[in-house]
Amino acid sequence: MKIRNLAITLLACCGLPAATSMDYRYFVAGGTCAAISHGITTPIDVIKTKIQANPQKFNKGMKEATLTILKEDGPDALLGGLGPTVVGYGIEGAMKFGVYEICKPLFAAIFGEHNKPIAYLMASVAAGAVAALLLCPMEYTRIRMVTDPDYADQGLITGFPKLVKEEGLRQTFSGLWAMLAKQVPYTFGKQVSFDVFAGILYAFFSGMDEAKLKWFVSVTAAFLASLVACIFSQPGDMILTETYRPQEKKGMMNSKNKKATKKSSSSPADDRAIRAVVQKIYQRGGLNAFFTGTQARIVHVGMIITSQLVIYDMVKQMLGLPATGSH
Repeated sequence: MKIRNLAITLLACCGLPAATSMDYRYFVAGGTCAAISHGITTPIDVIKTKIQANPQKFNKGMKEATLTILKEDGPDALLGGLGPTVVGYGIEGAMKFGVYEICKPLFAAIFGEHNKPIAYLMASVAAGAVAALLLCPMEYTRIRMVTDPDYADQGLITGFPKLVKEEGLRQTFSGLWAMLAKQVPYTFGKQVSFDVFAGILYAFFSGMDEAKLKWFVSVTAAFLASLVACIFSQPGDMILTETYRPQEKKGMMNSKNKKATKKSSSSPADDRAIRAVVQKIYQRGGLNAFFTGTQARIVHVGMIITSQLVIYDMVKQMLGLPATGSH
């Protein structure tokens, strides 16, 4: 307690009083909206992940991929990874929104009120980094449940312990750099553009009743933010899926070929290094390969962010906080 008080005093003395208050309501609103929005869009996430993990098989678009999954695996497959999705993104959302809102005034105090875009950028980078670290284990579990037959019938309670037992807890963080490549631009694209778009819309309709504008501004700004976030983070999302999907077992791919039975000099850890993953994706199809599954992801991210930011604004206002962009 004394350490916390000392830290608050030092921050205040440095001219950073905004950093001394940590409003739990931002964390509650962020966790709630993220868990709900990611949970209800799990089927689309499953389709997107399967397209990215196996582009040779699912190469005819989102509709055909959906029909193939339903035919081969049944409707239950579309809810693969629901548990780690809700839990993981609930925690991720709480930290992402909470840290972002706390860091905005902090960085504004550092860079000055006239440099708000820079302050918002730095806040989004900090929030995205924290969220990426905490999300790694659950996202690893989710991707394995969707792409690995050995985990297809597992839930969070059984799947995560199995993963840790087989590969170790440390391995669940092996995709941290890939997660950062996705989460940082995703957070920037979502949080910052939502703030910017909401502010522009409120300014444009400044003569109208603000209470009547809130719903329109929230939905419109959220939809526009979803497009920005999707494009910015698509390459990182592809890298993440490639990193966490089950690795091909060399030597098992062609049992009739004796040469194929020789062990490769590279280990799974080497194969999952971000540089190796990037090279592998690029060799598969150049820059276009990083945008595999973009169609499904635009639908997925569009639904997630639009619903997420609208719910976030609603929960914030229910908890007594002002609507985004209205102050």
